[in-house]
Amino acid sequence: ERARVDGELDDLRAFVAVAETGGFSRAAARLGLAKSIVSRRVSRLEASLGGARLLARTTRGVSTTEAGAAFHARCVRVLAELDEAREEVAGREGGVAGTLRIAAPLSFGIAHLAPALARFAADHPRVALDVSYDDRPVDLVGERFDAAVRIGTLPDSSLVARRIAPVRLVAVASPAYVERRGAPARPEDVAAHDCLVYSATPNGGETWRFRTGRGTVSLRPHGRFRADNGEALLAAALEGLGIAVLPTFLAGGALGSGALLPLLEAFPMPEHGLHVVRPPGGPAPARLRALIEFLAARFGPEPYWDPCWGVRAPVPRTWSGSA
Repeated sequence: ERARVDGELDDLRAFVAVAETGGFSRAAARLGLAKSIVSRRVSRLEASLGGARLLARTTRGVSTTEAGAAFHARCVRVLAELDEAREEVAGREGGVAGTLRIAAPLSFGIAHLAPALARFAADHPRVALDVSYDDRPVDLVGERFDAAVRIGTLPDSSLVARRIAPVRLVAVASPAYVERRGAPARPEDVAAHDCLVYSATPNGGETWRFRTGRGTVSLRPHGRFRADNGEALLAAALEGLGIAVLPTFLAGGALGSGALLPLLEAFPMPEHGLHVVRPPGGPAPARLRALIEFLAARFGPEPYWDPCWGVRAPVPRTWSGSA
């Protein structure tokens, strides 16, 4: 009997995944299953409903029929209530339970979030984690993510956000580059230097902003090395190819070892934030609240990657041509 019920629930989850992703391949990727298994489960579900057609193929993929749309709404409620019931029972047993689907940025995710989530999973054996590491801004509601870790200034939206730590940027270069080209004394001097440009921005090029006593100086860096990934820019900076602006969660180790030097410390860059965002609508489930509190304690209020080189109290220095 339990196997039959579990099979029916698996069929519902397969249908919901196809309806929400618009395709069997995308649904299979979400569920971590073969496409043939997802297709078979949906077919079995339709057969159990007297042969009702829940899905229709279109030129863009798969969409729900009128009956499928109504059934999807009910399935979502049923699965949500089941998760809540399981969570309530697990809470009475002294723990949290259920699945968390999380989206995370690539560089920060691999370097810092992945070890944190592994620790969280070890501490909470009844919680299943499904994590997607990608720099693209995912649609939390449409792609059925429980939460996302995001860096920077958040746009206005209906998402519920919790800031858990500051994210600081710093201009850096290798000692070899500084020896060869010197260090900029003012933000305006950057125009005469080779810059390493982060290209994964809406307009295809980043803007560097420095605070001065008179306000903020903004400039567009130029150089022959561009990349859409922070680790690639870090590698180029270590190789001495130019000046890069990097988050300290990437550059902190190299700054601490002296492999990179901080530049323009008298002109700090505006601080950003590390946030956890979730879809709107009621309180977060206990398993998500537990994860958010865990990440806030692990990464904040002051990140562990900053003190290694003194980012909290930068001291202006003058380079003498060598480091």
